[in-house]
Amino acid sequence: MFGQIDTIRMARDLGAHATARQQTVARNVANADTPGYRAADLRDFAQVWRDQPHTGLRATRGGHLPAAGWGTAAGRPVDAGGEPAPNGNTVSLEDEMIRAAGARRSFDLSLSVYQSGLSLMRTAIGRRG
Repeated sequence: MFGQIDTIRMARDLGAHATARQQTVARNVANADTPGYRAADLRDFAQVWRDQPHTGLRATRGGHLPAAGWGTAAGRPVDAGGEPAPNGNTVSLEDEMIRAAGARRSFDLSLSVYQSGLSLMRTAIGRRG
């Protein structure tokens, strides 16, 4: 049962990562014509998950500071690279469409895993549906 809870935590973090990646894509698209803007992206979820310490520490109130070295499931945005346009902007709308589709797939996967885990837990405690 505890492995199942870890799976649900991972699904939750994958959903948070997909949400943050979609926000990053939206920010890139919004700045597609901004001179000198550098496109950003997030590191791959598997990389972020491996690097994240799993100490069980969490902020219980909005004013709490995270523990030293504690990252989020999303990670920090990094430069996406790309060939700069004459105005220095590196946003490629085609690349952003691909990133948005990848974020959507990740979010759908996290939702499916989360729903399956909850269904298994309900079955285990004798509730159906």
